[in-house]
Amino acid sequence: MLLCEVFSPDLIKVGLEAENKDEVFEEMVDFFCQARNFLHRKELLAAIWDRESKMSTGIKKGIAIPHGKTDVIDHVSGVLGISKKGIEYEALDGEPVYLLFMMFAPSRDSEKHLRLLKRLAELLDMPEFYTELMAQKTPQGAHEVIKKYEERLIALT
Repeated sequence: MLLCEVFSPDLIKVGLEAENKDEVFEEMVDFFCQARNFLHRKELLAAIWDRESKMSTGIKKGIAIPHGKTDVIDHVSGVLGISKKGIEYEALDGEPVYLLFMMFAPSRDSEKHLRLLKRLAELLDMPEFYTELMAQKTPQGAHEVIKKYEERLIALT
C-alpha cells in the first residue's frame, strides 16, 4: 500500500480551522467520516487519543502524525490536514503544527501500519517535501506532491 493511496485527494483538507489538538482531532475525524460515510466516529477518536496519551505525536517541527489502531477499520486509512495558521498541539518541540497526517489501522495489521509510518518518516526527512506540501492550495495539489515524493523515494530503494 502506498501513502498516496491512504491520503487520496478526497481525504486531504487544506485550510484546517482548528486551533488546538482537541479541535483538530475532532475536525479531522469528522472530515474522514463524512468523506467515507463512516459511522464509527467515537471509536476512531478513542484510538487516536489512546495513542496520543502515551506521547505526543507532534514529532518534527510543524508536523504531527496522530495515529491509532482499532477494530472498526479493516485497512489502513488516513486523512491529511494542512493548517496555514498553525495548531497548538503540545508537540515535543513546543511549536505549532501545520501538517497533520492522521492514520487509522486495524488492530491486527501492525506490519502494514508500521511500514507506512516508516515511509512517511522518510518523506518528512526531505525538507522540500514539507515546503511543497505547505504551498498547496488544493487537495489535488497536495496529493500530487505526496505521489511525486513517494515515487522518488521508491526509485531510490
